Amino acid sequence: MSDVLTAFVEHYGLLAVFVLSALESACIPIPSELVVPAAGFLAFQGSLSLWGVVAAATLGNVVGSWVAYVVGRRGGRPLIQRYGRYVWLNERHLDRAEDWFARYGEITVFAARLLPAFRTFISLPAGIGEMPLGRFLLYSLLGSLPWNLALAIAGYEFGAHWTAIESYLKPVSYVSAVAFAIVLIWFWLGARRARG
Repeated sequence: MSDVLTAFVEHYGLLAVFVLSALESACIPIPSELVVPAAGFLAFQGSLSLWGVVAAATLGNVVGSWVAYVVGRRGGRPLIQRYGRYVWLNERHLDRAEDWFARYGEITVFAARLLPAFRTFISLPAGIGEMPLGRFLLYSLLGSLPWNLALAIAGYEFGAHWTAIESYLKPVSYVSAVAFAIVLIWFWLGARRARG
């Protein structure tokens, strides 16, 4: 996958960075940990602008997040009301999500945007929780910017050795995925206890 993503970025430049970042934030798990450092490396080579990479990735994140947010906002509640029981979700969970995003939406979106795995999927629950769109987009932007800046600079600084970034970031991605799974299991166990 790494080679395909790198080739796509090499061929299409900033457009590829934007599209792949938008897809990642629209809940399609394309690892920005591979895309943005590769683009940063191309900036090191002079093929792309470093600030262009950061801007394209961040704008892509915001656009993709908006798409996933709209899907969550418009389709999430009816889908969960209709099919939620098959995955242990009910109306009460929706109410709790809305309450959570009303109280802690900004920090949740901002922090999730800085974490692998979480950053890809935060938009759906924010939409389902009916977080105000303007605040959601602002905190998505504020959380995506330092993430993309760090990855682009890492790719730029590592220069010809940018593939080393993947080996450093892969364990972080795994830990985040495990943490995400633990949160889901905790949520599922809480739902089972509440039903019992």
